[in-house]
Amino acid sequence: MADLLQSARDLGPSLADRSELIEATRTLPDDVVHDLRAAGLFRLLTPASLGGPELDVNTAIDVIAEVSRHDGAAGWCVMIAGTTSLQAGFLSEHFASEIFGPANSCVGGFAAPVGAAHAADGGLRVTGTWEWGSGTRHCTWIGGGVRVVDPEGRPTRRDDGLYAPFVFFQPDDVEFLDTWHVTGLAGSGSMDYSVTDVFVPEGRWVQLMDAEPRLDGPLWRFPFYGMLAAGVAAVSIGLLDGAIDRFAEIATAKKPQGSGRTLAERPSGQAAISRAEATARSTRAFLHDVLGAAWETASAGDPLTTEHRRSLRLAAADAAQRCADALIDLQRQAGGTAVYLREPLQRAVRDGQVAATHAMVAERIHELTGRLRLGLDTDTTLL
Repeated sequence: MADLLQSARDLGPSLADRSELIEATRTLPDDVVHDLRAAGLFRLLTPASLGGPELDVNTAIDVIAEVSRHDGAAGWCVMIAGTTSLQAGFLSEHFASEIFGPANSCVGGFAAPVGAAHAADGGLRVTGTWEWGSGTRHCTWIGGGVRVVDPEGRPTRRDDGLYAPFVFFQPDDVEFLDTWHVTGLAGSGSMDYSVTDVFVPEGRWVQLMDAEPRLDGPLWRFPFYGMLAAGVAAVSIGLLDGAIDRFAEIATAKKPQGSGRTLAERPSGQAAISRAEATARSTRAFLHDVLGAAWETASAGDPLTTEHRRSLRLAAADAAQRCADALIDLQRQAGGTAVYLREPLQRAVRDGQVAATHAMVAERIHELTGRLRLGLDTDTTLL
């Protein structure tokens, strides 16, 4: 586990050196994919039985944050692949081995059930288009959420309860659409992708809302959506860590126009970096705290409670939103230096704003966690 975190630290500076190219390419360049794959950073939660590291959850978010500290897009792709690998514990042994077993495995996709799946002999036939396909161009398998529909296209449910599975496609079945022209996380390659009448054999899917794990162990007692939210939060924290480092460099060298003192010597610069550091450290501590409490419960063989799940989402949303605000504060204090697109601080700010819009950590999550804290009837399907 420590080796993966050290690998992320070792690789980090070279990712930072390539950040401009990553952003300009609008997807991870082949050499970056090669380096991340060689370091094992796409397989964070892959089961040990499949040759994966099967990290504990706190180590996994530390790895994601460390990569993101140096390049947000690379960290985002590591996060997507890492959290998606959690599904290996829910697939049948055959499909888990086929999809997640190879040492070069990297799996991603968009879980919302926007595709249509029609019953077919031995499986499903799927058609659909999904947005937010982060890293799909370099994935070895690509997933998409679907609704099971009847011949007239109306949502239905199979006798076994299947109604909204996340199904897995081979890359050759997928068409990629050049839609990813964005302000932040541009290098994540989160483009739209589509399939047309693709056959998915029986069981090559996971119904995320109610799946029962095949494997036993604490990792498989964690909710997929909660881990996804924690991963997004880790990207946000890592981005702020990197921005703090860069702000310190700027502040030491820069004298604001008309001033005889550097930004580092001015109270405003000192206060800005202090506030940002407090945000990064406190959000990380909160996230570690709730993940640790849940891990302790899961390690004892007990299921996570609704309160565990609520706390995961609360800590993740808090981190993403507060880090996004702290990044803007650093940008303002850095002044004109931070308006240039080539400036690493500027890139971190834009990446952080996009990360904070993710549905798992968006501002509206506080409505969900607040309702539960107040004891109100609440739909917890996606908790």
